[in-house]
Amino acid sequence: MAVGAPSTTPMAASPPSLDEAYERCRAFTKSRASNFYYAFASLPKPKRRAIYAAYAFAGTVDDIADAAASPPEQQRGLTETHALLDAAYTGSGEGWLATALGDAVRRYAIPKQHFLDLIAGMEQDLRQSRYATFADLEQYCYRAASAIGLICIEIFGYDAAHRAEATAAAIDMGKALQLTNIMRDVKEDAERGRIYLAGEDLVRHGYSEADLLAGVYNEAFRTLMADYAGRARSFYTSGERLIPLLDGPRSRMCCNGLQGVYHSLLNTMEQRDYDVFSERVRRSTARRLLLLLRLWGTGAWPKRKPH
Repeated sequence: MAVGAPSTTPMAASPPSLDEAYERCRAFTKSRASNFYYAFASLPKPKRRAIYAAYAFAGTVDDIADAAASPPEQQRGLTETHALLDAAYTGSGEGWLATALGDAVRRYAIPKQHFLDLIAGMEQDLRQSRYATFADLEQYCYRAASAIGLICIEIFGYDAAHRAEATAAAIDMGKALQLTNIMRDVKEDAERGRIYLAGEDLVRHGYSEADLLAGVYNEAFRTLMADYAGRARSFYTSGERLIPLLDGPRSRMCCNGLQGVYHSLLNTMEQRDYDVFSERVRRSTARRLLLLLRLWGTGAWPKRKPH
């Protein structure tokens, strides 16, 4: 199980240097999430390294929810993850992830609660495979994605005079990205016996759990997905308030790149009339990079919109 690699116990005879620890985080991020990795490239090196460390921790947490892991392995992973986080915040860890994360959280004063919320989202994933209401799902989205957004804005930096607005916008942007992920991954999640679309919404649109697990693509499914697309777009609109509040053009470029790439996935699903069963929605690396360059350009000097 992957959580064993970034243990608080060093794998080598001596602890890694800070540079070595951050390099492991960079390699982890590149291997796991090219969308994020390339978007992070716009950041200055200190912020970029801190983001890599935060992502490496999030990816490690995500590994614990791997369906292939047994309950005892998952519980052991939870214990190790809490220990790793404690080591990062106390400066007592010697493994590469605790070393890099510890430097990042001290450098950018990242509240520990954001990481605890992220772990809570993983714990929720382990025990829950259905969501009765959209409010229940929204709470999960907060833990799984908005918590990461709140971590990111501490690294990006933002206008302290607008802290409440920046925080609210980061939360909504996280929910937008998570809903986009949920829509894109409906088929893969169903194959694992997981349904993230809320039960009340399935009933309202006349689309059953059995339909979803069987991959039934019909008008009921299309209207259900269009409903979720509308909710995601509302969160994107609210989340975009964050970008002008961030410190410096390079932080704004990164944030705009992240949200824009996922927003484009939502647009692609809409263009395909929400057929996510026949083919996974994705963009080629070349198209993603071209899109990212455009998003960096528009994100560097955005205008604040009245609200």
